[in-house]
Amino acid sequence: MKKILALVLAAVLMLSLLPMAAAETAGWEPFAENVSITIPVYDRGQAGVPNVESNYWTKWIQENFGDKYNVTVNYVAIPRSDVMTKYSMLAAANELPTVLMEYDYPKVTQWAADGYLTTFSMDDFAAVAPTYYQRMVTNNQLTYTQINGETYFVAAYRPYYDTSYTFQTFVRKDWLDQIGYDHVPVTVSDYNAAMLKIKEAGIAEHPAGGSMVTGVGSDQNYAWRTWPLDEKEWAMYGDYNIPSLGWEPNKLFLKNENYKYNAGITDPEYYLTGTEDEKTNFINGKTYSYAGYISANMDWLTAFYEANPDAELAIAPVSAEIDEATGTNPGYRTDNPFGMMIGFSKDATADQLKAAWMYMEWLTQEGNLFNFQWGVEGETYKYDENNLPVSVSDYDGEYKLGFNNNKDYWCITIEARQAGTIEDVISNNMPHDLKQDFTEDVIAWYNAKVAIRDNGWAIANALFSVSMEAEAEYQTVLVEKYKELRDKLTMCAPEEFDALYDQFAAEYMDAGYREVTEERAAAYEAGNSTHLLNKEHK
Repeated sequence: MKKILALVLAAVLMLSLLPMAAAETAGWEPFAENVSITIPVYDRGQAGVPNVESNYWTKWIQENFGDKYNVTVNYVAIPRSDVMTKYSMLAAANELPTVLMEYDYPKVTQWAADGYLTTFSMDDFAAVAPTYYQRMVTNNQLTYTQINGETYFVAAYRPYYDTSYTFQTFVRKDWLDQIGYDHVPVTVSDYNAAMLKIKEAGIAEHPAGGSMVTGVGSDQNYAWRTWPLDEKEWAMYGDYNIPSLGWEPNKLFLKNENYKYNAGITDPEYYLTGTEDEKTNFINGKTYSYAGYISANMDWLTAFYEANPDAELAIAPVSAEIDEATGTNPGYRTDNPFGMMIGFSKDATADQLKAAWMYMEWLTQEGNLFNFQWGVEGETYKYDENNLPVSVSDYDGEYKLGFNNNKDYWCITIEARQAGTIEDVISNNMPHDLKQDFTEDVIAWYNAKVAIRDNGWAIANALFSVSMEAEAEYQTVLVEKYKELRDKLTMCAPEEFDALYDQFAAEYMDAGYREVTEERAAAYEAGNSTHLLNKEHK
């Protein structure tokens, strides 16, 4: 009877959504002539996921949206590890997709500076996609849609952007037990001490592992900053897309990396270790931790337990206090107050723009979004005793969803699945078929993050409403330069570090970082940047 009731309630829920979807799209008519649009989708190089350009769900979109409105929906794979190169290749071949989208604001502003994007009227967008538009208004996102007074972007929705729980670090609790630790280290000094004990006990040769520095997004130094933050410095150096070599927090961060390398707790060949190698090392029992996005199906965790049946893992807690030994603090980078930033190709026709906006609005309707996020009832998900959807983590049939529950498709409208309370949402995004269930740990982690956020330690990067030409010109050069200098600073003798850091900081400035920071300072002083949400912690 419970199952029958749940099915009836589910049917009622879905039927109740249909009038809403119909009401928003009632004024749409099929195009007189077929319109072809191309949507980017990340190719993450993951084994075991459907072909990102053609699978059951891309065909589902075509049949349920495209065929209805005489739109052909194509998808183009974008390598997650080399986004900018792929887009530049498409631009050079005059094959830019109708939609261009990325999480990082500097990347999309670079596309605007490079002439890849068209400007458009937000009123026109609102007329075609009223639900999507109103959500941007409700969440104060319109401020991010313009550059130099021209509208270039629309912004996807990101729930829990300043307390995101979806990326977690898993650690070897059994190793900590072996060295007499009754807790998971959270401060830098305690972590370093634990890694030395693990090494000295012969449990792992280089327990901290490590991987090659990729530049963009590397070496985030939020926990090494001095509070209260200086807002101008934050605007000049705080962005993580161009590493801040020469800024004191970066120096402190790298000094600790130098210590770990010389202490032997970092793998001396980290610079040859790619992301997949890092994952493999954890699975093979060579390293203490590995961090990744949680989802209902985490193949690397499954592989870990198969390789280490007696192992016990834990979620690394968040730091809640200042580490007196190192001066580090609980400061952390929040996600942007938006999900994907979406722009549109300079080559798109008026009909293609409208079709792309219709696609985005159609996916935003709750019934359509639910299907794309969860799949087929009884196959890819089922309902629990609370009438909430739960993914079938080991499903491998015709309706198999893409990476992270099709996220790389529906991220054009929202950044996370939502069903029930935050506790329900976390539970529904966790694997429940493993040796250990980490749901309660992640819920506790989230609640701790909320408390730290409320204490003023959450840091959002500065965003600029004007073209940042120096960033566009020097970013690639600086990222490559940083990788080279960073490795030398990591591997040098400790007594050489300070002098070498100053020398490399000067080289980095001369390579273009001076122009980047001066441009940011000018934009900040002219009032063309965002501001710190919390100028000092309580």
